[in-house]
Amino acid sequence: MTERTGGRPLVVIPARYSQSASALRYRAEVVARTLAEAVFEAGGEPLVTHPHAPGATVDVDAARERLRFADALLLPGGGDVSARWTATDDHPSLYDVDEGQDAWDIALAQAAMADGLPLLSICRGTQIVNVALGGTLVADMAETVGDHRHRTHQIKVAVDSPLAAVVGEQPTISCYHHQCLDQLAPGLRAVAWAGDGVIEAVASDVLTGWYVGVQWHPEDSAATDPAQAAIFAGLVRAAAGRRDAAPHGRGER
Repeated sequence: MTERTGGRPLVVIPARYSQSASALRYRAEVVARTLAEAVFEAGGEPLVTHPHAPGATVDVDAARERLRFADALLLPGGGDVSARWTATDDHPSLYDVDEGQDAWDIALAQAAMADGLPLLSICRGTQIVNVALGGTLVADMAETVGDHRHRTHQIKVAVDSPLAAVVGEQPTISCYHHQCLDQLAPGLRAVAWAGDGVIEAVASDVLTGWYVGVQWHPEDSAATDPAQAAIFAGLVRAAAGRRDAAPHGRGER
């Protein structure tokens, strides 16, 4: 593989399946434009990759091979996570569930965390990380604390967390989700909460690589809110540091 120590760090974003997209005649694989722009404006090169998990099987080795060129991984938002992964019953409110998408995201998360690859998880992405490490989800928030879709609100961030130094202790965030974290997986800890008690961000003291997990969508306001943009800047800095620390730049790890 070609060695390179300069230029933009490569941030892999797994695509989301879509039944339709403007200007395309058939089903599509997409990424939110604001998300790609946020990574690019932070100095990274967003690379959207094809999800591939035959039989909805979690194949960490396959994910690791396809992440070999990556400097960081960003797990984005998307549809609901199947109940299959937490051995719970399906809920009638679940939407856009695709177990192949789930399996690929879980494999990516497990590979990145095992190998210390810088990782930013957003909304569904943070739910995936929790499930990948053995945690559980609330299938339908409407039955507990209420819907968090189309919601902008203020949250409380733990004063002693690294996240507080980035977004402040009471940032205003943009949410769109009706699933949320339930029991946290071993190795994760909550570092931000909504007023209703919903966990809005997690951190880890056991993962070896840079990791930030948020339940909200920082890309929604990154273009106008420096605090949200700083989340992406942190990911890109970590990506650049990993790339430049490699013995031969990017290449075999």
